[in-house]
Amino acid sequence: MLWRTFCIIHVMSWHPQYRSSKFRHVYGKAASKEKCYDCVPITHSVHDNHFCAVNPHFIAVVTECAGGGAFLVIPIHQTGKLDPHYPRICGHKGNVLDIKWNPFNDYVIASCSEDATVKIWDIPKHLLTKNITTPKKELLGHARRVGLIEWHPTANNILFSSGHDYKIMIWNLDTREDVLSNPVKILDVHKDVVLSMSFNTDGSLLATACRDKKIRLIDPRARTVLQEASYKSHRANKVLFLGNMKKLLSTGTSRWNNRQIALWDQNDLSVPLLEEDLDGSSGLLFPFYDSDTNMLYIVGKGDGNIRYYEISPEKPYLSYLMEYRSHLPQKGIGMMPKRGLEVSACEIFRFYKLIPTKSLIEPVSMIVPRRSESYQEDIYPLTTGSQPAMTAQEWLNGVNKGPLLVSLRPGSGPVNSLPQLPESEPRVKSPDLNKSQRGRMPPEEMEKKSEIKDSRNQLKEEERLPKNEHMRLSNGFDVFECPPPKTENELLQMFYRQQEEIRRLRVLLNHRDVKIKQLELELRNLNMDTGRQHGFPWLVVVTFP
Repeated sequence: MLWRTFCIIHVMSWHPQYRSSKFRHVYGKAASKEKCYDCVPITHSVHDNHFCAVNPHFIAVVTECAGGGAFLVIPIHQTGKLDPHYPRICGHKGNVLDIKWNPFNDYVIASCSEDATVKIWDIPKHLLTKNITTPKKELLGHARRVGLIEWHPTANNILFSSGHDYKIMIWNLDTREDVLSNPVKILDVHKDVVLSMSFNTDGSLLATACRDKKIRLIDPRARTVLQEASYKSHRANKVLFLGNMKKLLSTGTSRWNNRQIALWDQNDLSVPLLEEDLDGSSGLLFPFYDSDTNMLYIVGKGDGNIRYYEISPEKPYLSYLMEYRSHLPQKGIGMMPKRGLEVSACEIFRFYKLIPTKSLIEPVSMIVPRRSESYQEDIYPLTTGSQPAMTAQEWLNGVNKGPLLVSLRPGSGPVNSLPQLPESEPRVKSPDLNKSQRGRMPPEEMEKKSEIKDSRNQLKEEERLPKNEHMRLSNGFDVFECPPPKTENELLQMFYRQQEEIRRLRVLLNHRDVKIKQLELELRNLNMDTGRQHGFPWLVVVTFP
């Protein structure tokens, strides 16, 4: 009895080291040569930034330019060699240090520069034919060069900028003025240059890493510091909010100059929850967090590898998964938003590596290996969409709202603009042709018949849709209203869109064939069960009290 009690206690207190995870086998897959962007003149600046910004329509990259700063905006499908005379956005008088796409408008991008200005640009929907030199808006407020910009995650047209004058300025772009010189708020709480900025999920808090080796948690509207970390064993360069986990992650160096990551409790920044040394290299570490999968990616500047981990709210907090390795070192990195991923290939993240030694931009996809080609609901929960949750004035008045979520399932909501199928008709009761036979039929078979009838109704509704309604819109692209291509680039872009449309239609046809076979099989089984019931005498079971 004593031995039994000991065994039970031992089993209850033992926790296995092996941790089950659906993302344990995630692997990185680099794009083929023809799907990369070649001959791109990537900047030689030594500033510690991403130098690349991506959305589902364009990829923007900071480039070299004589007599000022410039960056390129390339359509996402225009891969291959870039024309050396390709138009640029070149309105800055100094080197461009940071670029960020508006999260709620894929045709608006912000840039900041050594000329102490921030500029907002409108990108035309058609291909660029000449350089853009006139911005939509110009923000003049910083006394020294501006090194960082960040859009607010839920409020429309709110932009944060950080300069070497140690100030963070908040701009409201919901004005008709082309030149703004008065920000709505100024955060003057730092004693040195701000190296990194990050928002929590609803944008009510701002975390910063400063060159004075401190991490600060700030209420941007009240302009007050809520928490401050001055932990001497960790010198932070980049800081990142980990979604709704109420935790911060920072990358930097340890006391012995090893590259290090640290995990912090949002409500107590006195001591980190976790510290982990990575290696002795000198390149900066860029952290990226995917709140949908709770995965953390660590990208080293000057490295060719990408480490990835899984974050959990309880100990051990950080679980190492794997590492993508490449012999090509990256100078900068871009990240595709979730709504631009290829869900049919189980792609959960996509990087764009800037490789200046080869003038190359190489996409790297993070893929969950799955055999099924159908939509995987468990790895694609509702994610942040492209619509703002509130206006700029609402946020300035103190309102907090989380992001508007959408589904990545093809054909659902604003993520995919394909025409929606009408909802299936309400379940109709079967006619009482043979009441006695239906009374003897088990409830499970009645349910089967009803499901088959619903599926038939849905197929009929799909057939009733006009054919041109299925082909009119494809990935937000109107086939009939688009003029014929006039240049080689337009023809190439049209070709890629047609290939994507063909692939999508093949997937839909395969799904429909599988559904038809399933319905035929269910109908056959149902007929066989009904035949058996007619061939054998009914058994009447009588129970006595």
